[in-house]
Amino acid sequence: MDRRRTYALAIAASALVVGVGAARPTPAPSPSPSPTSSPTATQSDGTLQILTYRGYAEYGGTSPKVNWTGAFEKETGCRIAKLDTVQTSEEMAEKVTQRPYDVISAGPVLAADLIAKKQVQAIDPAKVAGYDDIDERFRDMSTVSGKVYGVPYLWGYHEFIYDSGRVEGGDLRQVFDSERVALRDTPLTIADAAMAGGSADEPYELTEKQLDETMTMLERNKDRVYWRNPIDLVKGFATGSLDYAQATPYYRMLLQKAGKPIEAVRTRETTGWVDSWMLGANVPDTTCAYRWLNWVTAPDAQRDAAAWVGLAPANDKACKGRARQMCEAYGVGEDKKLDHVVFAVRPPACGECTDYDAWTERWRELAE
Repeated sequence: MDRRRTYALAIAASALVVGVGAARPTPAPSPSPSPTSSPTATQSDGTLQILTYRGYAEYGGTSPKVNWTGAFEKETGCRIAKLDTVQTSEEMAEKVTQRPYDVISAGPVLAADLIAKKQVQAIDPAKVAGYDDIDERFRDMSTVSGKVYGVPYLWGYHEFIYDSGRVEGGDLRQVFDSERVALRDTPLTIADAAMAGGSADEPYELTEKQLDETMTMLERNKDRVYWRNPIDLVKGFATGSLDYAQATPYYRMLLQKAGKPIEAVRTRETTGWVDSWMLGANVPDTTCAYRWLNWVTAPDAQRDAAAWVGLAPANDKACKGRARQMCEAYGVGEDKKLDHVVFAVRPPACGECTDYDAWTERWRELAE
């Protein structure tokens, strides 16, 4: 590999370290409480305890130019007393059991669990300015039995990318038959495998037989990579140790800019997810929590976050300026394109369906 390409890939790796969406790199440290303002009489203690993914609520720790929480404190008078960040959904599920939080940005699996365990409360959308600007399909995903439990924030979908200089594109089955492939280390990847194997019309509703068939396909190759940090993707394609990888459009674009001949496998459908902000169940005064929900629903906040982490905003009005490229990459507002995305839900115990606990156990046996 020539020096120019090596340097470009190093830049790509650095960009991934700074912070990108679904593949959240090493978490940033939590900031100390920032004494920027005093609470008003209507705000109780005027503070917020936040749990989110790295890059979703930046406080200037990675770059002094990216300090959204400081701007929020200055504008609203609320103070962020604790900001805990994690890399993966599994880490978030563990973190949420350790202490109460006022607001949490959760994906579909954790969101369903929090609702079932009554660890979050319903949100009054009338108190969230701009809620109606969020894409209706995403709003529906956060509504359970007529109650709204989440404010959609960022979303994405998976691609299976490949090095066209080494292999032909093929199809999904070819990807899963390869040993030189990196899959995301999450039980939800089982849904992608089920789609590749053609064993189910609903990839998140697998019978025990369908789950067994899918796991048999996955178990054929023991040496594949299961990744949590996107740097592993960059290294894999840079060294030639990977032919394929499960990723998002952002990673494909990043590697292409670094000079690698990376393309996406053509598929009829793909899987996606939505991360939404949720309101803790035992918040004594929700004033600052609602101010936060209003803040993260606004176009400017979603624009900055989408551009920073490499995902798409739930609010179409955010598709301007620095976020325009991400919106174009994910097809924001293109209904025909989004109709081919099967958005994740927590695999339910629906009649003959296997539940998420069964998926988790089977995945643990596979990946460990």
